[in-house]
Amino acid sequence: MNKSFSVLCLFLFSILTFSCSESTSEQPLKLPDNLLVTVELLGNGVVKANFTADDTKFFKVNFGTPGEALQRVDGNSATKTYTERGEFILVVQAHATETDFVVSSQIVSLNAAALGLDPNTGFTSPSSYEGYNLVWADEFSGSELSQDWTFEIGDGCPDLCGWGNQELEFYKKENTKLQNGNLVITAKRENAGSRAYTSSRLITKGKRSFTYGRIDIRAKMPKGQGLWPALWMLGDNISEVSWPKCGEIDIMEMIGGSKDNQDGTVHGTVHWDNNGSYANYGGSTKLPFGIFNDEFHVFSIDWDSQKIVWKLDGVQYHVIDITPAGLDEFHKPFFFILNVAVGGLWPGNPDASTEFPQEMQVDYVRVFQKK
Repeated sequence: MNKSFSVLCLFLFSILTFSCSESTSEQPLKLPDNLLVTVELLGNGVVKANFTADDTKFFKVNFGTPGEALQRVDGNSATKTYTERGEFILVVQAHATETDFVVSSQIVSLNAAALGLDPNTGFTSPSSYEGYNLVWADEFSGSELSQDWTFEIGDGCPDLCGWGNQELEFYKKENTKLQNGNLVITAKRENAGSRAYTSSRLITKGKRSFTYGRIDIRAKMPKGQGLWPALWMLGDNISEVSWPKCGEIDIMEMIGGSKDNQDGTVHGTVHWDNNGSYANYGGSTKLPFGIFNDEFHVFSIDWDSQKIVWKLDGVQYHVIDITPAGLDEFHKPFFFILNVAVGGLWPGNPDASTEFPQEMQVDYVRVFQKK
């Protein structure tokens, strides 16, 4: 072989190698796109996740329970049966390769209803406390309402139209019933008097009043924009000195609606007269998941000569020192009020999202006082 032929072969080999290298270069990896995840609550704790994405080889899913690892799924759905209430983070990965993927996550909230539990489930407070006597209780377990309660009827007119808050309801006796061991107050969209909504308001004025004590009320709330359930107390002397000089203790108020998790937030407040001026002091707390319509909770105050402490399910969330002389209202007898208002200055009016009827269910009211 002569020298010129060898050089020519080397030249041709170089061209062929270069050409082959150019034609086999890797294309940029295309990640999955348009990942869409939807969740279905199928009842009894069963949750189904559905997912789709473009350019996907397979999916991986994690339903967010403790100790759970991502699991490969070749189809477009996966199911999980939950046994505990709570908020869980569902994670879905759409994979192009084992290490190249896009991810989506969302919160799955499981309440008692989603788990198929008894509708009366929820927190229950103790039936006794060390150092206290149970001095009065209504368990609402009979067929008729106790004589300790009186219904307030109407819309507050002419003296206090809208009950002083521009409320929209007309209170009726017929909106209250005893059912399954609970007092049930129902707010309805129906005409009565000049009002477009009805509800009930019950008081123990003149029958049952208390100064100091541990008060537990187990209840489940209504929900929705414009609903305003309340478990509260007013001073016995309201007819003589008027409000706010009589004092007011709001054991629990809730203004319904999905905005800012209002259906999952409750408030505890006191109102009084401060040397001729109106004063109030309140606090609030939110559920870690779910809303107060999901199941029963216990709303409490622990009230003595020094302070009033508000508790939700036994956990303190607000307190006021009532030892200053200007808070003398809170050292006198108070009676109970249970009601569900509709509309008003604080919650605003119902809107298209509000569903009627709505119920507040009260399992019991218990008053304990120190021995």
